Amino acid sequence: MSPSIHSIGTAVPSTIIGQDHIRDVFRSQPGLGRLAPRLIGAVFDGAQIDTRHTVIDELAADQPEQPGQPGQPGQPGQPDTAPVFFDRAEGRILRPGTGARNDVYVERSPDLFVRAAEEALAGAPGITAADVTHVVTVSCTGFFAPGPDYLLVRRLGLAPSTRRLHIGFMGCYGAFPALRAARDTCLAEPDAVVLVVCAELCTLHLRSSDDPDAIIASSVFADGAAAAVVSSRPAAVGAPVLDLDVLETVLTPVGEDDMAWSIGDQGFDMVLSSYVPHIVEEHVDAALAPLLEAGGVTVGEIDDWAVHPGGRSILDRVESQVGLSEAQLAPSRRVLRDYGNMSSATVLFILREHLEGRGAEGRGGAGAADAPVTPAARRVCAMAFGPGLTVESALLTRRVGA
Repeated sequence: MSPSIHSIGTAVPSTIIGQDHIRDVFRSQPGLGRLAPRLIGAVFDGAQIDTRHTVIDELAADQPEQPGQPGQPGQPGQPDTAPVFFDRAEGRILRPGTGARNDVYVERSPDLFVRAAEEALAGAPGITAADVTHVVTVSCTGFFAPGPDYLLVRRLGLAPSTRRLHIGFMGCYGAFPALRAARDTCLAEPDAVVLVVCAELCTLHLRSSDDPDAIIASSVFADGAAAAVVSSRPAAVGAPVLDLDVLETVLTPVGEDDMAWSIGDQGFDMVLSSYVPHIVEEHVDAALAPLLEAGGVTVGEIDDWAVHPGGRSILDRVESQVGLSEAQLAPSRRVLRDYGNMSSATVLFILREHLEGRGAEGRGGAGAADAPVTPAARRVCAMAFGPGLTVESALLTRRVGA
């Protein structure tokens, strides 16, 4: 049997930030250049994002202003704790060091890793935590050791012999190497059950700036986690799966300096140039060619698409260049609108839409009501773009167990 995704689970922090609210926060910061507030307004308004989730509870619009209100996320009620990320009294975004930001990652990311994994396991028919043989974790927004892979074995009660792999610092395309490792494992060991979990706390590294790259990053990045259960076991009767048919990776000939990710003294520094959508448009056809050839299909034979929404412009350029319909990119735009760009976790949010029958056909396009799971097999193409510029892609088949 082909290795398949049997379920996908997701998790997000409880704090929701509206795009209008966070736009106003960023453009009201002191020390910005004369044109920066106008640029911030245009970039945030053009992002086609309504809401994002963050572990920085200080950014909640409805948080009451109280003397001594703590700034440390997840530590309410400790009156002597000073603000860490956002001083509500002054309306000022603060600049904590990298260590302070990573401390919050260590504190808050485990809950997201575990919740996404538990939901994925609960949604996989006939598979329990006792069946898991391998764990693959993905993250590029923080570090700790023993790492997330170890954490999941302990928190989920997996066998101590569970084999573990952590994939770090690969950016928005990180889910694809993880799925490739899971697929290869299942091909080599037909009885394997691989739990893949991606969790990113991107908002820990946002900061006030009048640099255009920093403004673009601040307008789109968000926090979230997603997990997938991958196995070669037959699909349960009536249950949908996504067969992992082909995965490919391509480096574009340009773009190394336009999308990059490094560690600075005040958080991780993201370079996200406004030129990236142009690079994607110019090279997406060549990047897709190996995948289509290996899968023996043409673009016109692919039913559904799960394109990582690095930003609205990237989706626009892919839609135009590849010749996709609005309905085919509707799931990607819905995830962008409701969650923003959660780096490596994002594409699994979109694939969950397709797995559960809420893709272009299941929803009849953007805004249509949910429809029952469709039994007919459908081809799905997933893509993500990351530092390098790296283009990762996958061809999947959605089918229902008979």
